[in-house]
This record gives sequence, C-alpha cells and structure tokens, in this order.
Amino acid sequence: MSAQAASPAAIAMPARDGNFSSAAYWEQRYRLGGHSGAGSRGRLARYKARFLNTLIRDNDVASAIEFGCGDGDQLAMLDVADYVGIDVAPEAVRRCGVRFAGVPGRQFRHAHDLAGLDAAELGLSLDVVYHLVEDAVFIRYMDELFAHAWRFVVVYASDIDAAWPGRHVRHRRFTAHVARYFPEWRLAAVMPNPYPYDPQRPDETSFAAFHVFCQAEEACHLTVPAVDPDDGVPE
Repeated sequence: MSAQAASPAAIAMPARDGNFSSAAYWEQRYRLGGHSGAGSRGRLARYKARFLNTLIRDNDVASAIEFGCGDGDQLAMLDVADYVGIDVAPEAVRRCGVRFAGVPGRQFRHAHDLAGLDAAELGLSLDVVYHLVEDAVFIRYMDELFAHAWRFVVVYASDIDAAWPGRHVRHRRFTAHVARYFPEWRLAAVMPNPYPYDPQRPDETSFAAFHVFCQAEEACHLTVPAVDPDDGVPE
C-alpha cells in the first residue's frame, strides 16, 4: 500500500472521520480494480525488494509473515522460502490466492482468520501503518504483527504524528508505541529512503523508511543494498 501527497509536517490535523473504515476502503478499492499503490510498483518496489532480500539472505531467514499483503505485487519480488500473507480485504486475499496458486510456500489468510497461525522468523509491514487510521485497528494490528514474529520485524512506514489530505492516510509515530508495548523488541536500525518524498514525483518517491526491530538477544546483519542505476540517481 502506498499514498503520497504534500509534506505531512505542513498539514493541520483534521478531525477524525468516525464513519471511515480502512478495511472497507481497501476492499472497495480492490473490487473496483485498484492496486496496492505506487509503493508496490516501479523503483520503490524494487528498492524494497533489494533491501528485504538482502536482509533475508544475510540472516538466513526461511519464513516470513506479512500483515497487509495487498495484491501481491511486492511479494512477487520477495525471495523467502515460506510466506504467509495477511490482509483485511477479502478481494486481496482472493487475488493473491489466484496469482500464487501452485507456488510452494505461499499461503494467504484474512486478518480475522489467524487461529492456529504459527509465528514466522520475520514479520513484515510494508506501507501499511499509515493506512491504519482507526486507533483500535492500529493497536490490534501492531499486537498481531509482533506476536507473529520471533526474530525480526521490519516496518516500512513514516514515523511522525501528522495528518494527510486523503482520509485513508494517518501518519503515526509508531516507534513510540513499539517501545512502550513491546519492550522485548529493540529498534536495530532505521534506513533512510534513497528516494525521499518529492511532491512533484509522488509515485517515484516516498515518506516511508525501513525500521528494523530485533528480539533483544538476536543479532541482526544489515547491508544497505546498492541503488540500481536503472532506477535513477537518488534525490
């Protein structure tokens, strides 16, 4: 998922829309033929894939679970043996099930169907946190994300409390929430985006950055992947 527009720091916080449902928004978006967003396509998706695949390789990660798998565009670039994709939109789960049918080590579930689901080595949240506009939804999401990973959690998101013009976006300083409610997880690194947000190029730049969390006793090997020259010079 992804959404880009004007700088978050420059926008006043509007009143919350109590009638808005993030789950309903994404279900309708997918049913109308929409996709997960610019962050799951083009050079942003390739950058995310390079970073994640390097982390997976360097730390011998064999299993991952992603909360907010969307339409599977980003997954198609991910190199991990066993993967479970979770989404609030039944249409997204259906699409992924069709797209990856017959691919070993790929399964998909609705966000309300987590009973009996094992934790994975790596928990993933990519361009999702700032779409969780409802407080209760955000809290439950973070609980499930950290409960279903046992070595690493990687969150690719903004980390600032700020509003946004689109009602399906709400920036949150989520690292403060993690520090308070999941103290057994340490923030090992924040990797600045080589393509920082530019309002003139909203589909090729992003306000999100990688935040890598590890269990307190877990060593984490991180490498900053080289920028693909075909993707242009970072801003």
